[in-house]
Amino acid sequence: MTETTWFIIAIVLYMGLMLGIGYWSFTKTDKYDDYVLAGRGLNPFVAAMSAGASDMSGWLLMGLPGALFVTGFSELWIAIGLLIGAWANWKWIAPRLRAYSEVANNSITIPSFFENRLNDRSRVLRIAASVIIIIFFTFYVSSGMVAGGRYFEATFGGAYINGLLIVAAVTVAYTFIGGFLAVSYTDAVQGTIMFAALIIVPIMALLTLDNPSDIFSWAASNDYGPYTEGVGNPGYFNMIAGVSATAIIGNMAWGLGYFGQPHILVRFMALRSPAEAKQGRWIGVGWMFLCIVGATFTAMIGTVYFSQNPDIAITDQSAFETIFLDMGRILFHPLLAGLVLTAVLAAIMSTMSSQLLVVSSSLIEDLYKIVSKNLPGEKVLINLSRSAVVAVAIIGGVLAVNPNDSILGLVGFAWAGFGAAFGPLVIASLYWKRLNVPGAISGMVTGAVVVIAWGSSAAGDIIYEMVPGFILATIVMVVVTLATKKPSDETVEVFDRASHLSDVSAKHEDLDIETAAVKADRGEL
Repeated sequence: MTETTWFIIAIVLYMGLMLGIGYWSFTKTDKYDDYVLAGRGLNPFVAAMSAGASDMSGWLLMGLPGALFVTGFSELWIAIGLLIGAWANWKWIAPRLRAYSEVANNSITIPSFFENRLNDRSRVLRIAASVIIIIFFTFYVSSGMVAGGRYFEATFGGAYINGLLIVAAVTVAYTFIGGFLAVSYTDAVQGTIMFAALIIVPIMALLTLDNPSDIFSWAASNDYGPYTEGVGNPGYFNMIAGVSATAIIGNMAWGLGYFGQPHILVRFMALRSPAEAKQGRWIGVGWMFLCIVGATFTAMIGTVYFSQNPDIAITDQSAFETIFLDMGRILFHPLLAGLVLTAVLAAIMSTMSSQLLVVSSSLIEDLYKIVSKNLPGEKVLINLSRSAVVAVAIIGGVLAVNPNDSILGLVGFAWAGFGAAFGPLVIASLYWKRLNVPGAISGMVTGAVVVIAWGSSAAGDIIYEMVPGFILATIVMVVVTLATKKPSDETVEVFDRASHLSDVSAKHEDLDIETAAVKADRGEL
């Protein structure tokens, strides 16, 4: 059989597994809350792997290796920032958000949590948050489809548009039928595939080199990839030489984005209990660290591997984002290579499915339900959510047909948007009793507007838009809050109960959080 036939067999097996999980999840999903948040029943392993896989996306296997290959170790500041941000998110946000969302009228989306936390009867905060989610996730979904199209170009030499459509169709299919449970369990499987591939591919490539130690010096003194002047990339292994302070700050600032990512935060809300966030933290951060190490070595080894094999060309000669794909395709038997290369599909599809579900949930839970005069039944709400999944996928697909940015660029813009708009607000909602509705709305809108304006201007080349967006959003939120009326006694009382519940439940893993939340509402805990 031809190489392409083996690849198709591997992809079909993988796609079949994803659809199988989707169908299994369909049989377990009877209620609307199950479709949106899996009945808050995720164990820490699934929650951690799901959060990691949905977070890392196609840029971990394509965008990051490409950036490291072209630029060098200065790109590692992003990885460092992400690791710190992920750890902090699991440490300080996950357990408290799990407890507070239960107390805050059983909130199942981030916009509904904001509204219930601040007792906003105007609905402005919830609607504004939903609009921000729809805008930025549309770009995020589009980045996944771009990665899917490029995957098929590099793997099969096929048409970009065909790859885009296939990846989108299967992702939409299992998200459509299985909801949050399908998304979470497919993410866990996909995260495992990504981890295995990022360890296996660079090791196998390293073993083919004449002198493996070359990977620690080659790029700094030899031509490779985009460097053809005879001197290589002298600053490749130096994290600070030739890198401005603003570039380092901007890359590290990626870590701030974790506090505002809805598709990650909902995993915290779906945990069985706040106490399980500790176990989830070590699983999730450990997984991320090893995956980033694998991506880094993929780039380092690639500088030598492709230079010493001049008859082998990297498919993407612009951003060099297909290094991992090309290595896997060349190193293994076509069937095994196809299975290894499904790691990229896993990364792409895990993120897309999470984003599609969050957007559909926001459209129905946070927009449709608040304007509908007659609340429809459970089945109708589920079907409306499924329809929203398809609609968002179509819009994202249209934007991805003619991509005008790199995968990392598209992800970076959306990541900054959520980080600046929601990050300060999430932290303040969980830890600042004085926060009020005007401050929350002002800060959130400021963060989103600054990111869009900054990222669309020349200033975006000076420093990552996350930095000014996060800082200005925080300042505006604090100033407006202090300049306006204090929150009601009822809102403060709920904050105190939620804080107490979080502290108690974090120490007792066997505590039934739903029962504890009821007792907290009654003042019995």
